[in-house]
Amino acid sequence: MNVKVCELGKRYGAKTVFERLELELGAGVIGLLGPNGAGKTTLLRCLATALTPDSGRMEILGFDPAHRSQRTPLRKHIGYLPQNPGLYPHFTASAMVDYIAHLKEVTDRHVRKSEVERVLAEVDLTEAAGVRVRKLSGGMRQRLGIAQALVGDPQFVILDEPTVGLDPEQRMRFRTLTSRLGEDRTVLLSTHQTEDIAALCDRVIVFNKGRIGFDGTPPELADAASGRVWASDKQPVTAHAFWRTADGRYRVVGERPPGSTAVAPTVEDGYLQFLGAGA
Repeated sequence: MNVKVCELGKRYGAKTVFERLELELGAGVIGLLGPNGAGKTTLLRCLATALTPDSGRMEILGFDPAHRSQRTPLRKHIGYLPQNPGLYPHFTASAMVDYIAHLKEVTDRHVRKSEVERVLAEVDLTEAAGVRVRKLSGGMRQRLGIAQALVGDPQFVILDEPTVGLDPEQRMRFRTLTSRLGEDRTVLLSTHQTEDIAALCDRVIVFNKGRIGFDGTPPELADAASGRVWASDKQPVTAHAFWRTADGRYRVVGERPPGSTAVAPTVEDGYLQFLGAGA
């Protein structure tokens, strides 16, 4: 396993975000699902060594980030896209990535230039290399955030809501890139987009209220809602979740409404089922 978390705990004042958390991550693309406030971002920040846990220990790529002597070299092998990347508005796209390369101690100027060009090409921003960040669209800024996370060819890539602001074509390109990255390294992808989980991930973790409610494959998560998803002509009185579909019927996750018919569950249905059950 590339990442091991043992009895990890984090608190903010009197609030416990999670405690005694156990987690192991190997190679592949791993999806992290959970509602807002579940503790996902706090966990990602701990794994990225941007936040120090209060208890427990982590082993990442053979390093122990609790020790400063190991934490600094470990960061060269981690690529991290936070929810708010903090891009400098007056930097050009290439200067922003070059700055991250400096922080990762890519000291050779020619190597650094080649690396900047490589990651910008990965996210289709080559033609925008000289454009200042403040003039980039929201989707382009998001792609720039992904580019900076790929500097140095990291072995552990942490992506927090990476597809926000991307159009369908850009999301397709992101999936192509991410699936390729997951062939020989660990990619941890936190998102609310269950379709990205279904399309990309070998494994999905449902994280809620500081604990892991589900850990398995996307098909297994979908199967968790088997026999709990219905199509109904009438709006249900009680259900974990329901919505009106394009054909005028209601898709229902939960107890069967009278007169409804069973439908095949999706990853989203399984996720909603776990949340409705108090996962």
